[in-house]
Amino acid sequence: MEQQFDAIVVGAGLAGLRAAIEIGQNARVAVISKVFATRSHSGAAQGGIGAALGNEEEDNWEWHMFDTIKGSDYLGDQDAIETLAKDAPRTIYELEHLGVPFNRTAEGKIAQRAFGGHTSNFGKAAVKRACYAADRTGRVILDTLWEQCLQREIQFFDEFQILSLIVQDGRCCGVIAYELATGKLHTLRSKAVLLATGGAGKIFKTTSNAFASTGDGMALAYQAGAPLEDMEFVQFHPTGIYKLGILISEAARGEGGILRNKDGERFMERYAPTIKDLAPRDMIARCILEEVRAGRGIDGKDYVHLDLTHLGDDVIGTKLSEIIGFAKTYAGVDAKKEPIPVLPTCHYMMGGIAADSDGRVVVDDQNTPFPGLYAAGECACVSVHGANRLGCNALLDTLVFGRRSGMEISRFITKTDLPEPTVNFTANIEKKIADLMASDGQEKVGAIAAEMQEMMMDKVSVFRTADGLKGALAKIGELKDRYRNISVQDKGNCFNRDLLDALELGNMLDLAEVIAMGALYREESRGAHSREDFPQRDDEQFLKHTMVRRTEDGPQIFDKPVTITRFEPKERTY
Repeated sequence: MEQQFDAIVVGAGLAGLRAAIEIGQNARVAVISKVFATRSHSGAAQGGIGAALGNEEEDNWEWHMFDTIKGSDYLGDQDAIETLAKDAPRTIYELEHLGVPFNRTAEGKIAQRAFGGHTSNFGKAAVKRACYAADRTGRVILDTLWEQCLQREIQFFDEFQILSLIVQDGRCCGVIAYELATGKLHTLRSKAVLLATGGAGKIFKTTSNAFASTGDGMALAYQAGAPLEDMEFVQFHPTGIYKLGILISEAARGEGGILRNKDGERFMERYAPTIKDLAPRDMIARCILEEVRAGRGIDGKDYVHLDLTHLGDDVIGTKLSEIIGFAKTYAGVDAKKEPIPVLPTCHYMMGGIAADSDGRVVVDDQNTPFPGLYAAGECACVSVHGANRLGCNALLDTLVFGRRSGMEISRFITKTDLPEPTVNFTANIEKKIADLMASDGQEKVGAIAAEMQEMMMDKVSVFRTADGLKGALAKIGELKDRYRNISVQDKGNCFNRDLLDALELGNMLDLAEVIAMGALYREESRGAHSREDFPQRDDEQFLKHTMVRRTEDGPQIFDKPVTITRFEPKERTY
């Protein structure tokens, strides 16, 4: 089946919906999502969205910009970060006018709370910058934007899996998608395609990400020739529920929660004496693991406690109710009376599809655009997060750059035509699906995926070494060979989970290889990338972006300079 649109948005999270709203004002746009739109992973965001409104205390966008640059360990592009920080207040007021029910102060202003790494006066003290709706901020924004899309009669293709980009004469002009309910392939042609497919946390064993977060958009852009940028920077959120990785939002610490070791010590006072438990995520994740390594984990195990017991029923009941429910359901603890067991969990990809601040995917170190192809949200690397993303900048990123991508796509589609197809774009995909469905190999998709996740957690997570990364790359090569001998047991066409798992695993293996390659190449420690054999940051050699493109000879690494405009790199202290 073939259909035509002015633009196609792949992904129904905040970046995709905000772009669709922008494009849909004057053009025909389709939104494709592998899950029902409001099940997108943006809805899991708990804590808040950063903006220097100054409603609770003095604040300004320059402090927000500085905090984001410093938090990125100076790897973020400062021109893009300035755009992010400047546009943040406008973004919040736009959301308010669309109907997002933010918490309010007694005066009726949008309430704000402290979050890790956000400071006043260029690092002097913590500041309340996070706008929030209790501890379900992403949920209410997602629902609000979805309603806006319905009002604009934007067409949704829910439960469709994108399998390939259509690239003709070096230009992206559509996608091939697989309808989960019927097993049919759909050719959706368009003047422009925006990838807004989220992260890839399911590459790792312990993650806060949804099962759908398998990096499909990143992998398909990479397979189509677009480079991936800074993929070695994977954020491990410090407070995932022990063993499961389900997130306990930074909002818990923003409201006064305290991390404690087996001795009951507030250990972050030793590592970050100024802002303590509100230090950036990469730092706290490493500190937790240092405590565990030193034998100060709870009961000698590999976790610490997050203590909320002193906060009182008012704070817990009105601002952290969902967190309390998670603790009860998944950890079996009453967080009002006892601490929550936590450890770092894979949470966010700072890297992604190389893109500029207007969402255009770029193909080289000169920022040459890939015509017709755009990316926004977690699957994109603008780069505003650099080596470490500050809490509350993820939702902001999706909305600021989702909107800007939509604006740029709207401009692009008015001055271009959709070319007539010159080949049968579905032929290769039809063969790929047919081969998988007919496969009778000896390897199981689940077993390969489990080995990949275990290995990535062991060798490519918070702490890394050259030997471990070389071992990881060798293992990935072995798993790729075994992947060629998989079998798909379910031969049906209706919601074939077995087939979908196989397709997703192929994407994740490609991304795992790029992450490990980038981590081995970067012989320094910076932000979320901590090399134990190279413990210092090395600005002379590695103040640059890592870029990886796919070639016939395998992945190729090159680099791109970091844009520095106002703040020269300094030592990161808190």
